[in-house]
Order: sequence, then structure tokens, then C-alpha cells
Amino acid sequence: MRTQVGIIGAGPAGLLLGRLLTRQGIDTVILEKRSADHVLGRIRAGVLDSATLEALREADCDQRMKSDGLFHDGFDIIANNNRFHIDLKGLTGQQVIVYGQTEVTRDLMDARNEDGAPTLYEAAAVNIEGIESGPVRITHEHEGSRKELVCDYVAGCDGFHGVAAKTIPATIRRTFERVYPFGWLGLFADVPPCSHELIYANHANGFALASMRSQTRSRYYIQCPIDTDPADWPDERVWDELAIRLGPQAAASMKRGPSLEKSVAPLRSFVAEPMRHGRLFLAGDAAHIVPPTGAKGLNLASADALVLARALTALIREGSGTLADTYSADRLEHIWKVERFSWWMTTMLHRFSGQDDFNARIQLAELDYLRGSRAEQTSLAENYVGLPF
Repeated sequence: MRTQVGIIGAGPAGLLLGRLLTRQGIDTVILEKRSADHVLGRIRAGVLDSATLEALREADCDQRMKSDGLFHDGFDIIANNNRFHIDLKGLTGQQVIVYGQTEVTRDLMDARNEDGAPTLYEAAAVNIEGIESGPVRITHEHEGSRKELVCDYVAGCDGFHGVAAKTIPATIRRTFERVYPFGWLGLFADVPPCSHELIYANHANGFALASMRSQTRSRYYIQCPIDTDPADWPDERVWDELAIRLGPQAAASMKRGPSLEKSVAPLRSFVAEPMRHGRLFLAGDAAHIVPPTGAKGLNLASADALVLARALTALIREGSGTLADTYSADRLEHIWKVERFSWWMTTMLHRFSGQDDFNARIQLAELDYLRGSRAEQTSLAENYVGLPF
């Protein structure tokens, strides 16, 4: 097969990049190692900031998001038995939208099908050659045999374990990582949310989050040891712990029901530099991961796809390499700010094992300062709704 841009990975970053390039008349082929059903079955992010809103609008894939998404003006934080509101709209003039990553992926898949652009599912990329001089050759396993996709440029949107990032020579590539000593036990249930907006809680037992995907479907999380087995947490035990950590007001409004899905997610901060080498560009989790506390994973990937689409369009259609040459530096400047925010939210709201009394008091003082300071709330709000990029 031959195409202009080979995209590895059919998650939101790859699908969004493909859609944006197709709208510019640029041919793409997407290789995805999993099945379409598996990709759609991933239950992940749900809070969309300005980056994803802009990207989906430019891709003309925002209609269902605008009609079905939940527009939120803010969220609550609970700490030391105090519950207070972060007024995102009042502080920044902007909102966020609760609309699940599964639905974003579905909208992008539907748009790609309508475009007639090819996506090869269950096609695992195993090797990439020619990124220095071109043409690029992506060897992949599909339908029981090894095949080759030849392209002018390749976008690695294949995640932390993918082949794309590892193609950058080790002498050039640098990685930065922080693995947190806990995870999130998530419970997904067909019950109305306990609050019309999200609730973040810092509790002596650990962090908790009350979220939702719709008016009838809720997503809850509790901080847990990284080696927690979900089987040790029957639904009633999770609901009981949520009632404790989220406090009596939320507990009184909480509707309980059987879990549709329950799993433990690790928390990690990760950045790979550079995000471009020769004809290879990285986007999404292939280049960076943030802990979910700041709701930034999908939004960073959307910003990558939007900026990269503009760079590749200028490169292919106009012969201008300026945006492509600055892609890595421009994205990393934004990404590190988002990494900082996600790290700050995580360290402020979670309990760390071995945390001494001094650090515990500092954490509570930080939250108390946030509760009483409009300046501190404005800083949080600006980051939460999305920094310019």
C-alpha cells in the first residue's frame, strides 16, 4: 500500500489527525493493532477542555458532542470536611464538556467511514524504516501475513507501548517519568450522578472522584494500592467507601447500582523528547502521559493532532517546513505546563504512604489556601479549561 501519511494507532489522536488531514485532501492510512470493537470498548476520559473542543470543531465532528454533552461551569473540592466550588466559567469565562472518550472515538470512526479513508484493524506495526531519508516503510502484521505500508510521513499515535517512539534513536531520545505509588479503582454504573458537576475529594482514607458520562451513567474512583485486585472490592464495599470519602452531602444523593465495569488504573507522568525525528512525528500517549487527576490525557492528544495536522498540511500542500520543524518544541512547551498542572492536582489531592505529619499539614494548608484565594482558584481554572497552545 502507498499513502501520503501513515498513522499508527486508531485512538482519538490517530483518528482525529486522519480526519483533519482528509479534510485538507491529504491521503492517510491508519494501522490499528486492536479490533474496532476493542478500541470502542475502552472506558477512559470524559472531560473535554478547549483543545478538544477546537479540534473537534475544526474536524467537523462536534455535532453530537454539542447536543449530548454536559456543559459544566465548575466542580467541587472536598478537603478537611470543607466542600467548596471552583467556578470555571466565572473565573475564566469558559466551560468544560463531559462527553466520554468512547463517544469521541465513535464520532471520529463514523466520520472516517463516511470519508472512505482506510483503517486497517488488527494490523500490528512491528517496524518502521526510512524515517531519515524516506520513503517511510511500516512493516505490519495483518490478516495472517507481514505487509508493508509505504508513506511520505508517519505519525506515531500508538501509545506508550507502541513501536513509533522506540524508532527514534536511543542517542537522541530522552524520557522523563514519575510513577505514583497508588492507582485508581474505578466503578462504572448506570445510575444518576450524585452531583450535577464533578467532585474531587481529599480524605484521610485517600482520594475520591465523583464523575459521570451522562445524566443516567456515573463514573466513580477511589485511590487504592497499585496492586489492588478489583475482585476484593465487591460493589457494596466500593459504594460504602465512596460515601465515606465524598462526605454526607454527596452520600445522601448517591444512587447505588451494579457496576458495568470495575478496574484499577495506575497513575504515571511521562514525557518523551523529541516528538519529531526526520519523517516521524509522535502524538498522544506515544509522547506523553499524565495522571488523570487534571483530566488532560485526551485533551493533550487532541492538541497534538490539531497542531500536527496543520504542520503536515503546510509541509505537503505548500512545501513549507516551518511548522513541522517547530512541532516538537512547540508541543513540549505546552505539554510540560500540563504535566505540571496534573502533577500538582495529583499531589494536592492524594494521600501518599509514609507521608509525615509535616507534609500532610502542608497539603491541607494548600487546599485551605485554594478555598480562600480567588487568585489560586483562577490559576487552577485557567489550567483546567485549557491553556493556549
